[in-house]
Amino acid sequence: MNNQMIFVRIATINDIKYVDEIIEETEASAIARGTGISKRTPESVAQKMRDGKAVIALTSTGRWVGFSYFDIWQDGEFVSNSGLIVAPEFRQSGVARSIKDRVFKISRRSYPNAKIFSITSGTAVMKMNAQLGFQPVAFSEITKDDQFWEGCKSCPNYDILERKHKCNCLCTAMLFDPLVSDEHSILPGFDLNQQCSPKHAIRNH
Repeated sequence: MNNQMIFVRIATINDIKYVDEIIEETEASAIARGTGISKRTPESVAQKMRDGKAVIALTSTGRWVGFSYFDIWQDGEFVSNSGLIVAPEFRQSGVARSIKDRVFKISRRSYPNAKIFSITSGTAVMKMNAQLGFQPVAFSEITKDDQFWEGCKSCPNYDILERKHKCNCLCTAMLFDPLVSDEHSILPGFDLNQQCSPKHAIRNH
């Protein structure tokens, strides 16, 4: 594992072979942390890859390292950044940050006027969100799209969300509003017209 090159890029249909591994590690990580998570089906993750809405990290030998994706809600008014997961042996290497930054940049470039949100119970993800300019908000400030909340039904904590009428839950909602957040981001004012490079390489030590 030491001194390997890790490539972070937009996922394609050729990466569908990693779907089962992504789902298994996502669920195992939630169990290890003792937190709930919205379960993804293999088809839903594969579709994100087909649609160009996912970012994947792989070693130079083709070993899966990490994954995340984004989705669009309410005709582009909101974009969610979700599903960030890194294989255990590659954690603490900076790859999670690289994946998070790539998903965020794609979201900003593709939907510059959209509010970007993330719902998480992970402290590390909250910290990365804050550094990108996200602010904690009430659930009422993110998308009201029923299809988004439908995805929460597979989480073991969904009953808490229902009892609280979708006002809050055990997860924290964080929002990047381009009208107010950009000046606080670690990526302020980056050129939205500049194309993302096909892949970004980092070295794992």
